[in-house]
Amino acid sequence: MKYDNNVSLQELTDAIINDYSLGRDIDRMQVYQQPDSEIVIDITNKLLTILFPGYYRERNYLSYSYNNRMSVLIEDVFYNLRSQIEIALPNSSEYEESDDETIKTRSDEICREYFRRIPMIREYVNTDIQATYDGDPAAYNKDEVVLSYPGLMASTVCRLAHELYLMKVPMVPRMMTEYAHSKTGIDIHPGATIGKYFFMDHGTGIVVGETSIIGEHVKIYQGVTIGALSTRGGHSMRGNKRHPTIEDDVTIYAGASILGGETTIGTGSVVGSNVFITSSIAPNTRISNKTQEYSIKRKGEKFQAEEVKTREDDVWIYTI
Repeated sequence: MKYDNNVSLQELTDAIINDYSLGRDIDRMQVYQQPDSEIVIDITNKLLTILFPGYYRERNYLSYSYNNRMSVLIEDVFYNLRSQIEIALPNSSEYEESDDETIKTRSDEICREYFRRIPMIREYVNTDIQATYDGDPAAYNKDEVVLSYPGLMASTVCRLAHELYLMKVPMVPRMMTEYAHSKTGIDIHPGATIGKYFFMDHGTGIVVGETSIIGEHVKIYQGVTIGALSTRGGHSMRGNKRHPTIEDDVTIYAGASILGGETTIGTGSVVGSNVFITSSIAPNTRISNKTQEYSIKRKGEKFQAEEVKTREDDVWIYTI
């Protein structure tokens, strides 16, 4: 490719501006018709303060009265969240033809209902704190769990976003969970349904898809995928259950992949590390891979290839 070093800056500028006129998705110019990501992140962090009033400090509201400080914070979040919902709703087919007054009224209704649900969200989050503390002997107290465990942050933000998702608010819930994803390395879609006492140990690399259903007292380790079998169908698959159901009291160890909307992991089961599952597992089942046998050699001993034996790549399944 030959470059013209004599081209002027004005010519370069004109070429880029002309490129905006091609009518592609990337050329969209209505910058104020989508929620503001920075505001949504700010709302998310302030919602965490509302959920955990004794852990997250909000320095913008100085008051000697604890109740007054929280009242101002809640009012701030309410108005900002309502504003972002009002911007987001027209992006839904349900509201794309609605007039401004209808959008404004519905945004206020959604926001009020959302704040009515916050005590319920706090109830669920409190069980996650307990499950994390009970499930990890390295947790010395619950303060450490709240302030430093990425799994709790990711599940908490997901619980906050999930209620907006249920009320069919577009864009904002996903922006919230993607913020948590960027902070923790844990990717949970806001559509996922998660029961009480949920614990993600270590957490990094966990993926939970939109139509996943997770029961109570479920423990998941790093690198686990609860995903879809295939997304080649694209938008034709929307509305279908594409992700697995994990019943109560299930433990899933690191690196396991559980895929498919018809796949159910039965109550009380244990899924071993690096297992690949695409069909249902009965309750009280333990499933693990057949793996290579170890060859242990002392330093200085000559290695003999025949001492290393590889088993068939298969799966062990047996009842507990």
